[in-house]
Amino acid sequence: MLSRIDPWSTLKASFVYSCALVVVLVVAVVALYALLSGMGVFTSVDNVLSKTAPGTHIGFPLSKVILVSLVVGAVDVVLLTALATLGAFVYNLVADLVGGIEVTLSERD
Repeated sequence: MLSRIDPWSTLKASFVYSCALVVVLVVAVVALYALLSGMGVFTSVDNVLSKTAPGTHIGFPLSKVILVSLVVGAVDVVLLTALATLGAFVYNLVADLVGGIEVTLSERD
């Protein structure tokens, strides 16, 4: 019977998983940026904006894109870690009231 989840262990595990997700996010953003840049999407958007509003130039440097993805990732790490830990606390409170969840494990024949 699963009657208690240690919040400290939940905090540590969710922090590690969230950090791994940030690494995946940054790699995916860099790959998507390289793909879009190679296709010329950013220059096309910049050309359209300069025609509609003369004197307007919006650049998409890779450093700014990575910085924004890191900031979003840092916010995700904080939120996911806090929500997982809060979930462990809530589960422990509910498990005290109803007795927890019964888990049955069996071996394959």
